[in-house]
Amino acid sequence: MALHRPLLAGVLGLSAVLVAPTAATAAPATPAPAPSNAAAASHHSDSLRSLASGIGLRIGTAVNTDQLANNPTYRSITASQFSTVTPENVMKWEVVEPTRGTYDWSAADRLVSFAQANHQLVRGHTLVWHSQLPGWLTAAAPQMSADQLRAVLRQHVTDEVTHFKGRIWQWDVVNEAFNDDGTLRDSIWLQKLGPGYIADAFRWAHQADPKAKLFYNDYNIEYTGPKSNAVYAMVKNLQAQGVPIDGVGFQTHLDTQYPLPDLQANLQRFAALGLDVAETEVDVRTPLPVTPTEQSAQVAGYTQTLQACMAVKRCISYTVWGFDDGDSWVPGVFAGEGAATIYDAAFQPKAQYFALQQALALGSGAPHRTGIGAGRS
Repeated sequence: MALHRPLLAGVLGLSAVLVAPTAATAAPATPAPAPSNAAAASHHSDSLRSLASGIGLRIGTAVNTDQLANNPTYRSITASQFSTVTPENVMKWEVVEPTRGTYDWSAADRLVSFAQANHQLVRGHTLVWHSQLPGWLTAAAPQMSADQLRAVLRQHVTDEVTHFKGRIWQWDVVNEAFNDDGTLRDSIWLQKLGPGYIADAFRWAHQADPKAKLFYNDYNIEYTGPKSNAVYAMVKNLQAQGVPIDGVGFQTHLDTQYPLPDLQANLQRFAALGLDVAETEVDVRTPLPVTPTEQSAQVAGYTQTLQACMAVKRCISYTVWGFDDGDSWVPGVFAGEGAATIYDAAFQPKAQYFALQQALALGSGAPHRTGIGAGRS
């Protein structure tokens, strides 16, 4: 289960932007072995990945690698319905370097191999974050000088990106660096390194893999307000400095108790800067037990978030944060809430799944995404 913070979000209303498939999506960034039987199912015309490929859009999911290894049903759905995968936890620092200088890439490598075998691209998540840091780092950081901590961070970014060079489509380089009021989060990185650590991380990642797409990723930037405005200003500043940033990820964790964000407008204003955008961690939680009214709001939330992405040409991927309720992070963080995903705990598709399927199948007029199969050109 991925670890997240409380979010304000919502799903009331339904937009009228329906768009239709037109042409095939680009090939994966690296050659892949022949697809498994599960992958072959992805060519069914009504799978999410096949429907989305018509406009060059990548549909993804965060992956629980334990389930992937041990549950054939989970594995089959992951392969057949999605054209990108994001590791929930196995690329985070505490997993890949549990002891300083000793790396464990095994779980992440297995996911990348699965993706290659099933003609999927990989979103790397995440290089620089204030959470899920290894114990050795959190213990040592307060005693480190700024130069020492910067060297440790540079080593981590360089080593991880180098290990996966050529196999990651998008990296979430820096994750959740801002508070909701638009101030920078008071993390160990800000305390010791100042705000320049963000630009440094992007430069280091680009040096290690010049072809990977490099994203800033955050929550609650779906709404126009202090946080999204601060991220917008940061991105413009990075661009003015010549920092190699390619995109912004909108996590899009929503709740039926709150109003819908002006998501399409925010996606578009970042895209207008010449950036790619993506919805990276979509789910729509609700109080339990779910009533018909609340499920209708969930359906509206999924429909409208997908339509917002489809309407913005530079929105290149739409990723749900896990696809089944049995593995969702929501109940463990939000007491009394859940049912946030598109499949139930028995891996049966819910109305939310069919809403995504319908939005992809029945719309007309979506701009086609081009050149998004690999990383930087």
